[in-house]
Amino acid sequence: MSHVPVGLKPLSRAQVLAVVRGGAPVEITAEAREAVAAARAHIEALAAAETPTYGVSTGFGALATKHIPLDRRAALQRSLIRSHAAGAGPEVEAEVVRGLMLLRLRTLASGHTGVRLSTVDTLAGMLNAGIVPVVHEYGSLGCSGDLAPLSSIALALIGEGQVRDGSGELRDASEALYEAGLEPVQLAEKEGLALINGTDGMLGMLVMACADLAELFDIADLTAAMSVEALLGTDRVFAPELHSLRPHPGQALSASRMAAFLRDSGIVASHRGPDCNRVQDAYSLRCAPQVHGAARDSLTHAETVAERELASAIDNPVVLADGRVESNGNFHGAPVAYVLDFLAIPLADVASMAERRTDRMLDKARSHGLPPFLADDPGVDSGHMIAQYTQAAIVSELKRLAVPASVDSIPSSAMQEDHVSMGWSAARKLRKAIDGLRTVLAIELLTAARALDMRAPLQPGPASAGVLALLRESAGGPGPDRHLAPEIAAAEELIRSGAVLAHLESIVDGRNR
Repeated sequence: MSHVPVGLKPLSRAQVLAVVRGGAPVEITAEAREAVAAARAHIEALAAAETPTYGVSTGFGALATKHIPLDRRAALQRSLIRSHAAGAGPEVEAEVVRGLMLLRLRTLASGHTGVRLSTVDTLAGMLNAGIVPVVHEYGSLGCSGDLAPLSSIALALIGEGQVRDGSGELRDASEALYEAGLEPVQLAEKEGLALINGTDGMLGMLVMACADLAELFDIADLTAAMSVEALLGTDRVFAPELHSLRPHPGQALSASRMAAFLRDSGIVASHRGPDCNRVQDAYSLRCAPQVHGAARDSLTHAETVAERELASAIDNPVVLADGRVESNGNFHGAPVAYVLDFLAIPLADVASMAERRTDRMLDKARSHGLPPFLADDPGVDSGHMIAQYTQAAIVSELKRLAVPASVDSIPSSAMQEDHVSMGWSAARKLRKAIDGLRTVLAIELLTAARALDMRAPLQPGPASAGVLALLRESAGGPGPDRHLAPEIAAAEELIRSGAVLAHLESIVDGRNR
């Protein structure tokens, strides 16, 4: 596996995913090494000066005016990390921790933080060794950086606290470092602050959320098209000349994908003639490109913010090219927090629309000839009745998760930090919402597949037929009631694995955003 270069150039979203999810190793570039060494020389000169410099020879936050004598500065750095590693709650996922480590490493390697090269190399070594510090759910307010989460990583860097090793076993950090051939870092001036003063946690989760949602919005186009087939809907509303009248790029893309998925459908063709008495489909069918497209355009904006943030060096104070060390507010998480909250809104709406399509397929008064609840023997069997209940419960929760975290702010640090972003909280709830959307779409997939089977001898188009074949490897077709929870889980895994999208690549270029 090739190394991902970490240095003066921004990381791409693909590179971040390769490291945090794919386990790709990292390598500090030669240019970055020179920049780190130059910035450190400026810090050491300031540390030796009589005039105090914030973050170098002073305390932090509300204690920023307190000058720290030379012989107490190493203790200051250790105390900062130990006291700030004050998280609580369950461990967060390993990929989130790897995102924290990689993106903090990226800023450290920018030459704007003033850390030593040995500190940069040790953090890179931890990442490459698969050492994952224990980071807890709560502790970040999304301002002055993701303080408690990043402090947990810095704590491991100095050989304290607990980590998961490459096999996932819980270990003391000092033991894991020793086995990886790494020496615990003895922090020098400025380094403690540089290790924890970034928006890396919320940014890493944003990058992963963008990737997950890009795939799930593609899946939503598919399940919507399958539902259109199952409900004897029309494909005429997805014609490009209609969507050119409202030139939102996401809408045009979703419409073109849905049209491609319905192409050559025997079911759609069966009611396309002049004897069809259908005038208009319900909004959940007809307006799917408008809703899915708006979600896609929201995602595009979030991707833009992520790329800008990946090109940023977040620290306070920062070392400028001319050697000045300046305090700033770039650690405030608002730019990232807003889009994390923003994405939760269209996510919830896409899920809500999918639930409405599922409900329509189960209602004999609206399903155009399908049996009640798609039951094999209605009355004896309940079919997918309670699967829709599960969808409804999740959609209700997704609406709650769409309430923004970034409108909240609780002052901290003796009113020095009197406005915070809550970006970490926005990211955490978005991850939960993404899992919910995947389940909602899995249930629509299962329901639409069952309904399409019940339309026999009419045959669906190639897109639906291929997905049906994949699904039937792990979930049975129509028949008497059976345990549905494993089939919902199997459909979720089919989506998560990428197998469905891989099939769709032969139908339409679903990756061309």
